[in-house]
Amino acid sequence: MEQFYDILKQLIRIPSVVGAEHSFFMFVKRELEELGVKVEYYDGVLVAKGDEPTSGYMSAHADRHGLICTGHNEFQYAAFIAKNRADLTGDSNSEQLLHSFTTRFVDEKVQAYEPWSGSYLGLGVIKDAFLCERRNNIIFKVDGFDYLFPGTPIAFVDKLEIQDDLISAQLDNVISVAIIIYMYHLGYKGTSFFTASEEAGKSWRFLLEWFRRFDISTDELLVLDTSPYDTIEDINALDIVLRNRDANAVFRSGLKNKIKNIAIEEQIRYHFKDAYLKNKMSQTNTKKSLGTTELGRLIKATKGQIQGTTLQLPTIGYHTVNETTSIKAVESMIKVLKKLYIDI
Repeated sequence: MEQFYDILKQLIRIPSVVGAEHSFFMFVKRELEELGVKVEYYDGVLVAKGDEPTSGYMSAHADRHGLICTGHNEFQYAAFIAKNRADLTGDSNSEQLLHSFTTRFVDEKVQAYEPWSGSYLGLGVIKDAFLCERRNNIIFKVDGFDYLFPGTPIAFVDKLEIQDDLISAQLDNVISVAIIIYMYHLGYKGTSFFTASEEAGKSWRFLLEWFRRFDISTDELLVLDTSPYDTIEDINALDIVLRNRDANAVFRSGLKNKIKNIAIEEQIRYHFKDAYLKNKMSQTNTKKSLGTTELGRLIKATKGQIQGTTLQLPTIGYHTVNETTSIKAVESMIKVLKKLYIDI
């Protein structure tokens, strides 16, 4: 796994704020082309093709949360500024989570970068963060960035922390990108997608455009991501997270049962997130969203022409630079993918 962690450590250092993913895409492109993988770049999606492109379809979003300069000394949360907003209405789990924790951003170090080249533009520190009801967004006060122009992306300064059997960083969703690159090292020969603007609810559109461009459909699209939980006990009791559905669609793919069977065979602990959430709601007598995924939006938009399932890592500290998962969970996900695509 040393090679995997080397890949992950490098990727974490490359900023990839929602809407400003280009320099990160270029880094991923180089890493894959060095392995002899064919890489094509389209609007909002980087597509990697191994020697047998139809032998698998994996997807992971490449964007991470960060800030955007929107005026002189004014900074907003990038995913929720008007130009990035897709179908965010204030009721998604991630928005509710975000609005509850404005204080967690205070004293975080951030780095500004040039959106096209990725060139480093300087370091700043968040001094305050508050919810502006009129703009339905978080406004940040940042020391050290009064020279920046509007449109400049600002990423959280981040590095991988490994302690005991846990790893922490802004894992969503750079960890899935690292896993896919590592899979090519191990011999994966299928196709992979790295999408932009998932945190703004837009990535599925770029993916859909690619499938329509080439008149391709599949019922075996596997979307990798992280999945939030409340406590360390929750993630200690779990290795991987599956789904029967999300708020938008039911996942009807043979892949789901294949993964479930591998998990049983390999004694990998799993549960279905939608069933877990429904159970939680019935216990507390509340009604919340089942969560939205890139895949669910895609299935709904294509009326089931594109189908698949999700495979997620359980984490705590969702949407922070201290998002944490277990080493066992990462190894379990890689084991499942190896069984699915390599040790056939």
